[in-house]
Amino acid sequence: MNLSQLPPSLKYEPPGTPIRVEFDRRIGHYSMDGNHYHSACEIYYLFSGERNYFIRDRSYTVRPGDLVPIGANEVHKTSDVGVPNHERIVIYYEQTFFEALDAEEARLLQTPFNLEYAVRSLNLQEKAHVETLLHSLLGELADTPPGYGMHIRHMAAELLLFAARHARKQDSPPPCEPTPVQRKITEIVRHINSSYAEPLDLDGLSKRFYISSSHLSRMFKEETGFKFTEYVNLTRIKEARLLLRDTNLGVTAVSERTGFDNFSHFGKVFKKMTGMSPRQYRSVYRSD
Repeated sequence: MNLSQLPPSLKYEPPGTPIRVEFDRRIGHYSMDGNHYHSACEIYYLFSGERNYFIRDRSYTVRPGDLVPIGANEVHKTSDVGVPNHERIVIYYEQTFFEALDAEEARLLQTPFNLEYAVRSLNLQEKAHVETLLHSLLGELADTPPGYGMHIRHMAAELLLFAARHARKQDSPPPCEPTPVQRKITEIVRHINSSYAEPLDLDGLSKRFYISSSHLSRMFKEETGFKFTEYVNLTRIKEARLLLRDTNLGVTAVSERTGFDNFSHFGKVFKKMTGMSPRQYRSVYRSD
């Protein structure tokens, strides 16, 4: 099957399904918007083009034939590297997918999401195998013959099994050595991830990491796809959601625990990112 024969966008997302699929052919330059973490695990595969992909705490250059497993609740974002046009597929695996398996199978299939390096570069044989699975999946999604959903879920499970066996075979090194700038940004991101409850601003971090604030701001956006303040707020709100859902801390205490020195600002940022106030979020997602 030739991908050019497919519509520019295809989705498989019936209500309640443990597996969802998105295919997109994007013309021109494109960078992701919005908040970029979710409860599902995902596998991203790039058919054509070139992308910068920030995952967890470092940036990768993703090229055709790269398989990118991303674990649940890991911050990630793709952005433009100056190369227009790309085709990609993303397959999402909800936690209910793993819960339906026995413990040993679930551990095996979660292997790709627990590796140090997120990008898996495939050789030509592996690339051909993966694209055979994905072309079969996309052909069914485009034509929707009887039972197509069953076939899509089967191909998605086959892909995940391949990724798990590939990951078990070796925890491969990064596709290329990170540049000094990438190493510096990784260091800064790791500091933000561990110190979100402390005051964090460009001036303070520029002194801590011996770099000018203007240069830090520009490098951070180029390497991660996020503005500095956007990433700090995203990290803090991600933790606040966990605390609201899983603890008895009051909303004010959650605000303070996650680094907001102003309760009103916390409420505004939280609502902007989640679509609801902290109290509304707790009432909807409280686990007990």
